[in-house]
Amino acid sequence: MNIQEYFGRISYNKPHEDADLQTLTAIFQHHIQAIPFENLSMHCGETIELDLQSTYNKIVRKKRGGWCLESNHLLFWALQELGYDICILGANSYEPAEKAYTAEMNHILLKVVIQGNSYIVDAGFGGAYQMWQPLRLISGEDQPQVPGIFRFMEDNGTWYFEKVKRKHYIPEQSEIPHFVDTSGAGNIRKIHRFTLEPRHINDFQELNTYLQVSPDNILQKKSLCSLQTTEGLIALVGWTLTEMKYNYTEGMDLVHITTLTDEEVEKTLKDKFNIVLENKLVP
Repeated sequence: MNIQEYFGRISYNKPHEDADLQTLTAIFQHHIQAIPFENLSMHCGETIELDLQSTYNKIVRKKRGGWCLESNHLLFWALQELGYDICILGANSYEPAEKAYTAEMNHILLKVVIQGNSYIVDAGFGGAYQMWQPLRLISGEDQPQVPGIFRFMEDNGTWYFEKVKRKHYIPEQSEIPHFVDTSGAGNIRKIHRFTLEPRHINDFQELNTYLQVSPDNILQKKSLCSLQTTEGLIALVGWTLTEMKYNYTEGMDLVHITTLTDEEVEKTLKDKFNIVLENKLVP
């Protein structure tokens, strides 16, 4: 594994001698705009291995994306190589349908400490809840970014992560895919909760296996591929392509939704996400 090859994969060619916040932010933004959040392997009959070499080969050499376990593990390796003080954390996602957080840890994120300040870095949430910059780990403070206002709330050692939603303008106003949340603006969308207990990638091996065999999780039910762009995001969920432009007008995101044919799915993956699959995708 080679850090220069990783930089090539994310089109990053700026200085990286200093393990500072500016460099972290730049590498992070290149990462989320080059590496899609995707679970296509599950829908191509491929097994997702959770060791670093497999993840590296898949994302860097085969130019694929990955889900949180893969994308954040790769980013963890890269930032560690560059000398950052970094550790892995585990989170429990919020399930809006259940109005509750998952009982089991089902998400991985990273904590980076720079000059005594802690930051949360997460390249693996995908869709409209993907942060665009490292977030300062501080409770009760609004942290505005292009995707919206993010916030951490700490209670008795547990940290809660949330985002203030914006309204969506959908010219077509047809069927709304999973990635688009239209329940109005100004209200809060809970994302996940976590503690600061350091984790190891092996703590997620069971989860990695479970997500690939459990029929009732969203990753089994839907083929997902989303990528952050300079203006917003694009997401392919099943046959539905959603293109979002953040803050198209004050406090409102512009959303375009298209339903694709099987042939268009393959072409869209190549054209918009730079993904060429080795095996047949069943959306």
